[in-house]
Amino acid sequence: MSWTLPADIVSQLRKLWEQGIILAALAGGEEIFPRRLVLKKPKPAEMSERFAEVRAWISRLEGDAKHYRVVRREINHRTLGANTVPAEVWIDSLEACLALLGKRREADRFAAVVELTRQRFPQLISWLVKRPLHGLALAEDWPCLLDIVAWLLDHPRPGIYLRQVDIGGVHSKFIESHRGVLAELFDLVMPHDTRDEKGRGTTGFCRRYCFRDKPARVRFRLLDPSLSLLAGAIDQDFTLTEETFARLDLPVARVYITENEINFLAFPQVPHSMVIFGAGYGFGILANAVWLYTCTLHYWGDIDTHGFAILDQLRALFPAANSLLMDRDTLLAHRPHWGQEPQPSRGELSRLTDKEQLLYDDLRFDRLAVRLRLEQERIGFAWVEKMVWRNHG
Repeated sequence: MSWTLPADIVSQLRKLWEQGIILAALAGGEEIFPRRLVLKKPKPAEMSERFAEVRAWISRLEGDAKHYRVVRREINHRTLGANTVPAEVWIDSLEACLALLGKRREADRFAAVVELTRQRFPQLISWLVKRPLHGLALAEDWPCLLDIVAWLLDHPRPGIYLRQVDIGGVHSKFIESHRGVLAELFDLVMPHDTRDEKGRGTTGFCRRYCFRDKPARVRFRLLDPSLSLLAGAIDQDFTLTEETFARLDLPVARVYITENEINFLAFPQVPHSMVIFGAGYGFGILANAVWLYTCTLHYWGDIDTHGFAILDQLRALFPAANSLLMDRDTLLAHRPHWGQEPQPSRGELSRLTDKEQLLYDDLRFDRLAVRLRLEQERIGFAWVEKMVWRNHG
């Protein structure tokens, strides 16, 4: 039967709930009831052809009409004469809607969130209107979230670590796990001059609201024993903060960047050189090391689409950076070790050399094999040494 049944009425209301329309109206004080719902009813021909079924449908529709209202209209049928049949279905109130959905408790919980917000930070009501279901999900934590908003208003540009925020009943892990929603709330209440617009997303949370952030660190190895930073140290493997790394003053002529830790640890010794354990898609931590711009840079990544995308990104900061072991000869020489890239990148890259672009196109268009990749750790070490020294020479 294609005619509207009581279950269909509930389904229409459930859709309104799942879209957040009902709670958004509650938060914003908007009246959306009485509300007329969709009623699929028998066509005139069906009235006579399926008369018994129509009567059963009317009985079923009206028999369950405890929380909705059925409006009848008189029709004149050429065979049946004048009859009144259901023409409209209405939900007259929010109470009736919640009763049908069984959502009274959730609505009361959300109403409490709205009332608390209206009392403390009425400017956040707009967030609840926009994200009502999220607000409902956060109902238990909402008082703590508002306490954090209040704290930051009282302590703009705090300049401390999140761990140092001292609010009764709130710990730093709570703040960290709610950075996404807190960022949205902060932006609605904090003056523009109290935040750093360069901080974006959850990773930029501390910068945006002027908390101290965990310092970014650069790990590197010196490949020339004569460049020892610590007297008598055999393994020149160091991790420095971004700021300290930027202030290094070493007679380094070549810098290699590799994405694999074992390759980083086993990288051959090369005079006047260092190797950096790569940063994936993030090279911002190297940008302030001005001395790097005087070095010859070599990037060694996987021979796959993402490897070339990372190389392209590196060249946005260091245009003269070279690729290492990311060439066609290396790929073809290691055919037995080919694998498949899970989710290849298909985008256009603008900073590749002609040879790199040809190989990248072969990879992204599956010209050599489907989703082909050669991971850097699968390249023979003798080949690595040979290519490193060839580039050094």
